[in-house]
Amino acid sequence: MFEVLLSHIENKVDITNEQKNQVQSFFTFKKLRRKQYLLQEGDICRSLSFVSKGLLKSYFSDEKGNEHINIFAFEGWWISDFNSFINQEKSVLNIDAIEETEVLMITLENYEKMLLEIPVMDRYFRILYQNSLVTKDYRLIVSNGYTAEEKYLQLIQKNPEMIKRVPHNLIASYLGLAPETVSRIRKKNSLNNT
Repeated sequence: MFEVLLSHIENKVDITNEQKNQVQSFFTFKKLRRKQYLLQEGDICRSLSFVSKGLLKSYFSDEKGNEHINIFAFEGWWISDFNSFINQEKSVLNIDAIEETEVLMITLENYEKMLLEIPVMDRYFRILYQNSLVTKDYRLIVSNGYTAEEKYLQLIQKNPEMIKRVPHNLIASYLGLAPETVSRIRKKNSLNNT
């Protein structure tokens, strides 16, 4: 159950077996069915969640009920409404499962306690937050400066797994494109690759 998390931590920082055992004690395990919510808009995000198996999406809905996807979280990814989690305010995001999913969840109290008791985890999360800021900056540049086709091609180049596992209408939402636009781009590129 903890193999993916511990491997993820080991890829970022040096951690002892004793620290690994200690880390595990701060988490709880949860299974989600396909389309089951991990978090709903208006609720307070009580846990930071690590995906050990499956796939989640984080999104908000506009006044017309259209989903605007913020992030997909595959195995080895963290997900939450971080503002809601840290400030214990109502969430503006929904998080639900695209596939059957297993997550390891840590409460804010346990998160703070873990960072104090296991200093290497503070470094681990600092590395994650730095990487997250770089990714968000890059996503903003792509979103505002690339054509629809460039956005799609960049996505499949950087994350080919997404194309295999995420329905195309959700990819369109993530890219801020109409599903028809994504279908047209896919068709054009499949013809170019034959």
